[in-house]
Amino acid sequence: MSNDLRVAFIGAGNMAEAMISGIVKTGTLEPRQVTATNRSNADRLLELHNEYGIQGIMRDKIQLSSYDVIFLAMKPKDAESSLLSIKDHIRPDQVVMSVLAGISTEFMEEHLNEGQQVIRVMPNTSSMLRESATAISPGQNVTMKNVKLAKSLLSSIGEVYVIEEDQMDLFTGIAGSGPAYFYYLMEHIEKTAQENGMDVQQAREIGAQTILGAAKMMIERDETPTELRQNVTSPNGTTAAGLDALNENGGGTAIKAAIEGAMNRSKEITEQMAKVTVQ
Repeated sequence: MSNDLRVAFIGAGNMAEAMISGIVKTGTLEPRQVTATNRSNADRLLELHNEYGIQGIMRDKIQLSSYDVIFLAMKPKDAESSLLSIKDHIRPDQVVMSVLAGISTEFMEEHLNEGQQVIRVMPNTSSMLRESATAISPGQNVTMKNVKLAKSLLSSIGEVYVIEEDQMDLFTGIAGSGPAYFYYLMEHIEKTAQENGMDVQQAREIGAQTILGAAKMMIERDETPTELRQNVTSPNGTTAAGLDALNENGGGTAIKAAIEGAMNRSKEITEQMAKVTVQ
């Protein structure tokens, strides 16, 4: 990646830090190429500087037009005012990447310059460990070159998937909320193990390694989840007994309901954000 590329983060919360950490620690960019900015929290900017070596500049001091990529990582409720405040300080050829939940590329394009290149970005919490499943959805003005640029930057926090924007809510149901489903599963693995005499810490480690290994096998092998499940399920065996119990207790139905519940809530939030920002 070019040594001349410059990236600015508007907002300095946890998600911004996760992306900064990935970009710097993987060597995707040098610290001197990255800047974080916010309106009033100078101490937070100093923390990021001390931790990652990046620049921290207050919003009223930063010259946004000198950057190639601008990440919007403030609170979604501040989206409209922030977009309007930066509009006259950026160029149409700059790439604006937004991690603002519920804010569409269309909305951002309407509030920025004509022809502005806007990319909607949705990482998940595993980005803190550089194991995120991150979706990107390019707006109508984005060049293929800058889609590749977005993928290069965001691959520093995990795997990147280009999807249509109307699939963002489904992505939320699968990947955005997905880590919580696994944690919920682990809660019940721990509880059941403890009730049957196993040390809870040992049960946690065994359960986590089992999930990690199964996920890695699915990623690395050219087999479907159905094929993998069938391969490890002997007729009348222990795994078959466990799967029968899951089905009898609505396991598959519950998983489907969880994904669709999160997806539908994401749609509701998007609609609510649209109403708030136009008032």
